[in-house]
Parts: sequence; structure tokens; C-alpha cells
Amino acid sequence: MILDEVTDVLRSWAKGLAAVRRNSVPVETAWGLRIDEVRPKTRARCLVFRDDLDAVRSAAAEATAPHGVIIVAAAEDAVAALLGPAWQRTPPEPLMTTTLRQGAPSVPAGYDLSTTIDAGVINVRVHCEGEVAAAGYTAVVDGIAVVDRVGTEPAHQRRGLGTAVMNALTVAAMDHGAVTAALHATEEGRALYEGLGWQLRSRITSFTHEA
Repeated sequence: MILDEVTDVLRSWAKGLAAVRRNSVPVETAWGLRIDEVRPKTRARCLVFRDDLDAVRSAAAEATAPHGVIIVAAAEDAVAALLGPAWQRTPPEPLMTTTLRQGAPSVPAGYDLSTTIDAGVINVRVHCEGEVAAAGYTAVVDGIAVVDRVGTEPAHQRRGLGTAVMNALTVAAMDHGAVTAALHATEEGRALYEGLGWQLRSRITSFTHEA
């Protein structure tokens, strides 16, 4: 059974993700939420809030090929067996939340940090000699900031740039009324977020139809 608190986090994350990527507002369904995406590519992203296979079947009918996505928070092995080999899955990855607290978004010498806002989407970038060394995005929906696409170029890693980006995103999100935040991380990125006070709420598995 998927806990109500996990469903609440998934719903908030989905709404914020749609806003930060400028996709359509999520549509409530009998099994969860559907987002019709045009970024990063045209597809249906279906978040299944129930853990029964009938819900997965219904979502699969709407997750259009190619590139349709089904996201589940439970029973990933059973879901994989149901969907079959046409659907490729990721390993379970962290869904995390935090209560926002401001930190100083400082960067090392030789780097410059900028924050821009376009139609409600906050973009933080760190530059070095005119090139983007690190970046991240967020958007605030209903007081919750959803963080997306935080990354540091390999040549600039282990210099605190990811922390600087997260701190700058936090400052801007709080200025826009955010109190809490949510994100979908990789296992590799989890340590960064835990070091900043983020907590694991669930793990989610994505299934993508590539045929």
C-alpha cells in the first residue's frame, strides 16, 4: 500500500515538475496523475498512486508510445513483469523533501553565479570563463519548490558548485513564497542533498516505452 504522505509528495512534485519544465498542468485520473509533456520531448508521463496492477494497466494505455513514461512508488518487479520487455525501467531512485533554510550561495574564486527568473521558472547558473560549469532550476507551486536538473560539469566537480546552486535556488524559492521543497534525485546525487538536510521520502521507478 502506498502511504498517503507519499502520494502527497508525488502530487506536489508532479505539479512543480510540470511548472519548471513548462508542461501542461497534471490531470487527475482514477489511478494517479497524467502530465502531457512537450519538454524534454512529447510524451505522456503517468504517475500511478495505487499499487494494484489494474491501475498500471490503465496508465499504460495512456502512456503513449514512443517515449511514454509510467512512474510507480511500489511493486516495481510486478509492474515490470506486467508491462513486458518493450518498457525499459530505471533502478529505484530517491524522492526527497526538505524544509527550506537559507544558506550562503558562495562560489570559489574564478566562478560567477547568476539567478534569472522567466515566467516563474528560476534558473541558477555558475559560469567559469564564459562557460556554464553548473546549473539548476526550480519553480514554486502552492508554497512548494520543486528542484530540477541540478548538475555540475565533470571538469568542475568537487568544488562545492552543486551546494552553491542549491543554496541560490533556495534563496530565490523562499523569496517566491516557498516553505518546503521536493526533488527526484539519482543515487549518485543523494549524498549532496542529504548533506544539505534533505530527507528520503520514497523511491520511485520509471518505465519508459521506447518502441
